Amino acid sequence: MNIDFDKMSGLVPAVIQDGQTGQVLMLGYMNWEALDKTQKEGLVTFFSRSKNRLWTKGETSGNTLHVLSIMEDCDNDSLLIKVKPNGPTCHTGDTSCFGEDDTAKRMAAIQFIARLEEVIQERKAKPSEASYTNFLFNKGVNKIAQKVGEEAVETVIDAVAGKTDTMKGEAADLLYHLLVLLAATGMQLSDVVAVLQERHKK
Repeated sequence: MNIDFDKMSGLVPAVIQDGQTGQVLMLGYMNWEALDKTQKEGLVTFFSRSKNRLWTKGETSGNTLHVLSIMEDCDNDSLLIKVKPNGPTCHTGDTSCFGEDDTAKRMAAIQFIARLEEVIQERKAKPSEASYTNFLFNKGVNKIAQKVGEEAVETVIDAVAGKTDTMKGEAADLLYHLLVLLAATGMQLSDVVAVLQERHKK
């Protein structure tokens, strides 16, 4: 990395993003030493302007940020760090320092579905004996389709009965098995979304 620390008197902004959900968690600043420590230890460390020292996120609260990747922008003067957070990021107890509005929650949910689909595709490419997903792949399309049907019926039964608490679990099972079925038949969720987008134009 060739970060230009001179533009802002030795500091560059670092945007922290949840690597799983895509939600922006916080903004901090790093000098060269903070970046070096972050890269070596795998935990996000900032330069605290108020304390005038290096500060590892979570050093007192335990809510650390485990580094997944670090990218620099096109001008080499800011960073995007994707992390796996250990607990809430904000000192208020919120997941993000930018609040918990409905839009952020929806985007986080969408990003998680995308990540889940990636995991399913990874299981298909690199099978694991302990994986339930691989168990389904080994059983074949007919068995997976049967599971989709079963979960759909259970979701409908709970919906009709007004059992929204248990319906959430059944709907989660339905969505997961549908993603597995798509992967087993050589499709991706984006193929289905493309159909919805085309219909939306009409």
